[in-house]
Amino acid sequence: MAGGLVLRVEGVTKRFGGLVALNNVSFEVREGEILGIIGPNGAGKTTLFNVINGVYKPEEGRVVYYTSDGREVDITGWRPHRVARLGIARTHQVVKPFPDLTVLENAMIGALFGPKSLSESEAAREAMEALEFVGLSDKAHLPAKVLNVQEKKRLELARALAAKPRLLLLDEVLAGLTPAEVERMLKLLEKVRREWGVTIMMIEHVMHAVMNIADRVIVLHFGRKLAEGTPEEVAANPEVITAYLGDPEVALKFVKRLKHGG
Repeated sequence: MAGGLVLRVEGVTKRFGGLVALNNVSFEVREGEILGIIGPNGAGKTTLFNVINGVYKPEEGRVVYYTSDGREVDITGWRPHRVARLGIARTHQVVKPFPDLTVLENAMIGALFGPKSLSESEAAREAMEALEFVGLSDKAHLPAKVLNVQEKKRLELARALAAKPRLLLLDEVLAGLTPAEVERMLKLLEKVRREWGVTIMMIEHVMHAVMNIADRVIVLHFGRKLAEGTPEEVAANPEVITAYLGDPEVALKFVKRLKHGG
């Protein structure tokens, strides 16, 4: 069950010239939950992550992080390295490891930017633990450029986990994977929550994944929050049905099929 607050986004608006990428978006993230973020391309999903982790500063609104002892920290406009030090890690939609560094060295970069100040040997130990968790320890000393797509996705996850985050932002971590690889990654993410105690926000286009792993789902549409609730509630929402799924009866059958892995 989800616990206390980890993050609160309050009325965030982000513009790029005349384009409103995020329009007065508000929501909360609770400890221990998996929150899915869905919507079409251009809906503002990655922009939202970039506002949370400090790549962009919003024109309006604020982002508030809650420490493990309940302290409220306004992180609006903080630079990414400061946000990372709080225990917020992220993966990126386009995975680009440092190709000539080893798999271990790539994961160490995440450890060195985490909440703790680590020596090189300590960072290597944290990185190896993360690589073992994602099943890449046997490739630790290979250059990252030899990895396939699935392995690069796992390395991206290991780099984030090596920082020992409290909140993990996953940007399309399932993109480009086969159905079997998607299932393996979903099981791995469940273990991240269960065994590492990490709260997860995940942007995803693989609807089967969202329906089967997320506790709650937020739908973004043209930069605004269109709906929020359980996967079933969101899929049955009339606005969501109109925007994405068409006929209500077809939509509900679709949701049931997804929930049962069909």
